[in-house]
Amino acid sequence: MTPAINAAKKAKVEFKVHEYDHDPNAASYGEEAADALGQDPYRVFKTLLVAINGDNKKLAVGVVPVSGQLDLKAMASALMAKKVSMANPQDAERATGYVVGGISPLGQKKRLPLLLDSSASNYPTICMSAGKRGLEIEMHADDLLQITSGKIAEIAKF
Repeated sequence: MTPAINAAKKAKVEFKVHEYDHDPNAASYGEEAADALGQDPYRVFKTLLVAINGDNKKLAVGVVPVSGQLDLKAMASALMAKKVSMANPQDAERATGYVVGGISPLGQKKRLPLLLDSSASNYPTICMSAGKRGLEIEMHADDLLQITSGKIAEIAKF
């Protein structure tokens, strides 16, 4: 059981857990998950951390489809920040309690501002990391937003 699964259970939302054999040589953890689960890569989301205004102590979470990229300008704008940059992997791991490639938006050690790309509303459910490589959790986007106190925004570019 991961903190992400425990957070979903505690919130009493509907969710499914999907497990697959993780290949440590996979070029992209998100694309590997989409392929392994036979899911549309627009419906499988990755969790990325950014440093706000260059401060590695002020982090935020962007959740975007694995088929796209995080639009840093859109993320900064949505956070009402001057700029954001990708967080240092060690800072991301320390803040979330997860390892890179297995960072879940759920059950993080610190409650960070979270933005979910608006494309998530195109699907009845979305998949995201459940807190370790080879483990995904599927749920309604609204439930993710409720559990994390997140907001929806156009933050992906394709």
